[in-house]
Amino acid sequence: MSENPRLPAACLLLALAVAGGVSPGARAAEPPSSPPPAREAPMTQHAQGLFDVKLSPLDLHDKAGGDARRGRMALDKTFHGDLDATGSGEMLTAAGDAQGSAGYVAIERVTGTLHGRSGSFALQHSGTLTRGTPELSITVVPDSGTGALAGISGRMTITISDGKHHYDFRYTLPQP
Repeated sequence: MSENPRLPAACLLLALAVAGGVSPGARAAEPPSSPPPAREAPMTQHAQGLFDVKLSPLDLHDKAGGDARRGRMALDKTFHGDLDATGSGEMLTAAGDAQGSAGYVAIERVTGTLHGRSGSFALQHSGTLTRGTPELSITVVPDSGTGALAGISGRMTITISDGKHHYDFRYTLPQP
């Protein structure tokens, strides 16, 4: 993982999460005239492996005050294991006044193969570090799946041990 000396290491923790909601003016669907055929409920699946990550500092769009406690970074990943893919995206970071306090948000597009199914999906990350205690949410953006990964939903966790980044991804996909 690359280090930016202007940002605390806490800001460089990485991951993937969701936003949801209903569009303004959305209407409930009309009930079908006859019930649809029964479909097997998707089973939760589990993918694990390692990933490599490269962070590259980017200019902030808002340079007001030259705040060195904020940052913007390009995010490039290579996933290995059950998820054989690349990820790319952007991250925004901010450091708090207390040592070990920071936060980040990121959006990442993951493209490749997950347990043999090819396609892509987006991950939304939201992480905080409160005086050294991390909290991280990485969720698949609803309806972001393409190809054989259309309809994917799930959550990913990331751990770093012995200098290696590990992912644990619990997800569901419609039956093919």
